[in-house]
Amino acid sequence: MSTSPPFTYPFAASPDIIRSHQKDAYFSGVLLEQISTLLRKLRGARFAHTYNSESRIFSELLYLGLTTLIGNRTLGEEYCDIIQVEGENSRLPALGRRAGYILSCILGPYLLGRILPVFRRRIRAKLEANLRWYARLQTKAQQLEKGRSKAASSPLGARVQHYILQNLETLTSPSPIYALSLATFYFSGSYYHLSKRIWNLRYIFTRHVSESDQRVGYEVLGVLLALQMAVQAYLHIQNTMTRDTLSTGTLGAGVGTMAAIGGGVEVSLDPNAYSTNNALLFESGNAAAAPTDLQKWTHTPSSDKPRYELDNESTMPWIAGGNRKCTLCLEPMKDPSVTTCGHVFCWVCISDWAREKPECPLCRQNCLVQHVLPLRG
Repeated sequence: MSTSPPFTYPFAASPDIIRSHQKDAYFSGVLLEQISTLLRKLRGARFAHTYNSESRIFSELLYLGLTTLIGNRTLGEEYCDIIQVEGENSRLPALGRRAGYILSCILGPYLLGRILPVFRRRIRAKLEANLRWYARLQTKAQQLEKGRSKAASSPLGARVQHYILQNLETLTSPSPIYALSLATFYFSGSYYHLSKRIWNLRYIFTRHVSESDQRVGYEVLGVLLALQMAVQAYLHIQNTMTRDTLSTGTLGAGVGTMAAIGGGVEVSLDPNAYSTNNALLFESGNAAAAPTDLQKWTHTPSSDKPRYELDNESTMPWIAGGNRKCTLCLEPMKDPSVTTCGHVFCWVCISDWAREKPECPLCRQNCLVQHVLPLRG
């Protein structure tokens, strides 16, 4: 009597994995909406908006905790008939591996968003101090060579540090790693998330797939993503070389366009340098945080409460009565501020919103934090 060989489940294809994650994202969004509604009823709309990121993290942790952590499949995995296994051996993942995946997938990006601004601020301060030191050395060298027409060339260390300073946001961003991992997934069909690659978690089908079934992948998307990264790298190298050519002989090009405001902090005088100045102003995360040295250096008095509240009808009487409430927190506006499209919100509300999503919450036009104008008197 012949025995048939044991059946081996095939690995899931990339379209099924993406469809599963899209379903999970939908159900996680529904859970987030319910949590946000509960917070608004218990603590008010301003509290729910302030802790929107934390609410999203909690909803994702709750969703995966009730499914993946306890060994069950998510709703998206059940919908696509796939199951999560450990690497090539097709064993069900252990509890420690599942917990590690959940923490790295959800808390990892959140913690990076909190840590990276502080890290960038410290690195930026150190690089700017080094470039000022190099600039003083070059100034002394030029004074000693008054009779020569050729200026002293910038040291290699100064050029490298200036390059790092100009591209600090890009060099410390995890986005290229995510893009590379995603491109690899499009080619191989495994490890959709970087955290799954770290913990060696793959998917297999729970149904039999015959040889006649076509297993179409997303290799074309992988090619397009690889081309996009190659073009971005080429443009970056070209812009860097152009800047180096224009700034030859000037130590730390761009340092001359900076103004020191105290404490070793410099603000760009370039009217288009929005990202540089906003990294300085908004890296602390919360616009309503405690007074900082920046307020002291810029002689900006701090206040524990808003300077302008529209509870009083005599404050800014030219604002109509029906428009005196913020559409984000649904309360009377505090420090009313206007966007470039003309809509008015609380300063804290629109600042938090624009940092999370740079568009007007009403008309969806482009709305950057640096373009929000506080109204006075």
